[in-house]
Amino acid sequence: MKIKDVRTHILRAALSQPFGYSRAWYDTRTAMVVEIETDDGLIGWGECYGPAPITAAVVASLATLLIGADQLRTDYLWRKIYSSMRDHGQKGVIIEGLSGIDIALWDIKGKHFGVPVHRLLGGAVRSKVQAYATGLYRRRSGDPLRYLPEEAAGYVAEGFKAVKLKVGFGVEEDAAATRAVREAIGSGVALMVDANHAYDAPAAIRLGRMIEPYDIGWFEEPVPPEDVAGYCEVKSALTIPVAGGECEFTRFGFRDLLVRRALDIVQPDTCAAGGLSECKKIADMAEAFGVRYNPHVWGTGIAIAASLQLLAVLPPHPALAGAARADAGIRPHRASDPPGAADATDRACRRRCRRARWLRPRHRNRPHGADAVRGEMMRRCGCRQSQTGGVRYAARNIRVALSTTCAMRGAGGEGAA
Repeated sequence: MKIKDVRTHILRAALSQPFGYSRAWYDTRTAMVVEIETDDGLIGWGECYGPAPITAAVVASLATLLIGADQLRTDYLWRKIYSSMRDHGQKGVIIEGLSGIDIALWDIKGKHFGVPVHRLLGGAVRSKVQAYATGLYRRRSGDPLRYLPEEAAGYVAEGFKAVKLKVGFGVEEDAAATRAVREAIGSGVALMVDANHAYDAPAAIRLGRMIEPYDIGWFEEPVPPEDVAGYCEVKSALTIPVAGGECEFTRFGFRDLLVRRALDIVQPDTCAAGGLSECKKIADMAEAFGVRYNPHVWGTGIAIAASLQLLAVLPPHPALAGAARADAGIRPHRASDPPGAADATDRACRRRCRRARWLRPRHRNRPHGADAVRGEMMRRCGCRQSQTGGVRYAARNIRVALSTTCAMRGAGGEGAA
C-alpha cells in the first residue's frame, strides 16, 4: 500500500459569454486536478484552487515527497510537505498544491475503506446543505440595473431562497444595484454581497451603511485580505456580518483572524487553505471562537464534493432564540429539519443587534455552508451554465449523497447517513 504516481491535469473551457467581477474579467475557465495512484490500483482525485499552470508545477515538484509513502498517513504526509516547504511556502500556491494532494489522499482513503470521506472525518450530522444562487456578475453590454434584477428574479423563480450579488464597482453604483436586486427578489429571499476586496475600509463602511436597510446576509471580502485592521474596522462599524478568508491559508493564518475577531464568517477554500485535513482543523478552531464556517468553492465537481464531505460533519449553527420570521430568507429551523438546515431571526432581534453590535454575529439571518455549492458541478449534479458563465443549480438543496460524486462517495457509493 504505497503511492506509485502523482499526475496533474489542467482543464480549460471557453465561456459562451465573458463575465466580470470587481477585479477581473473571464472569457475562459481553468482548473487543475490532481490524480494520485497507488501500487494496489486505487486512484484518488483532488483539486487545487489558484493559477492552474503554477499549481500543477508545485504538485509535480512535491511528488518526490509522496512516491513510496503510505497513502493512508494523510496527516503525516501533510506535515511532511508543509515542513519541507515552511521556509518558502507558508501561504499561497505551495499550500494550494498541498490542498489538492491532501484531497486526493482522502479520496484514496475512502476507497480503501469503502466508505464516504465524511465517515472517516467523524460521521455526518446532516444529509443536505442549503444552496444559494451565485451569479449576478457583470456583462460586457447592457444596463446592470436591468439585467441584474432580472437574473436574480430568475433564480428565485427556480426556487432559490438566497442569492449573492457581486459588488465593488463604486459605492453609489453598488448601492443602486443592491437596492434593485432586493426589490426584484422581495423580502423573503436572503441577499449577500461580495466585493472581492475592491475597497478600503472607509469606502466599504460607507457602502455597508448604505445597503444595511436591505437586510444583507453578509458582506464578503469588503477589503484586501492582508488588511486585517481594515476588516476589524468594517466589522465594528456595520450591523451586516462580515465574511472572508478565501485568500487565507492554514490554521496558522486563520488563527490570527480569529484571535483578532476580524470576521463573523470564515470562508476557507478546501482546495486552497490546506485540503480536508487542514480545513477540518480550521472549522474546529472557528467553532471554539464562535465564528461561523462557510467554505468558499470555485472549481469543478471535485472541489464541491470535497467541501460537502467536510460540511457534512460540521456542527450546525444554533437556532436563534425568539420567534422566527415566517418570511426569513432561509426558512426557520424546525425539529424535523436536518441539523444546520437553517437559521432565522425576527426584526426585533435585528433592531436589538443594531443597539448592541457585539451581539451581531449571532443575530443575523444567513445561510450556512452556502459557498460550498459554488463553481462548476459535474454533470450528474444537475447544473447548467448561465449566460454570464456562472452556474445555476437544478435543486434548492444539494444533498451530500448526490454531490459526493465519483470517488468521494466511496467504493460502495454510499451517501450521507
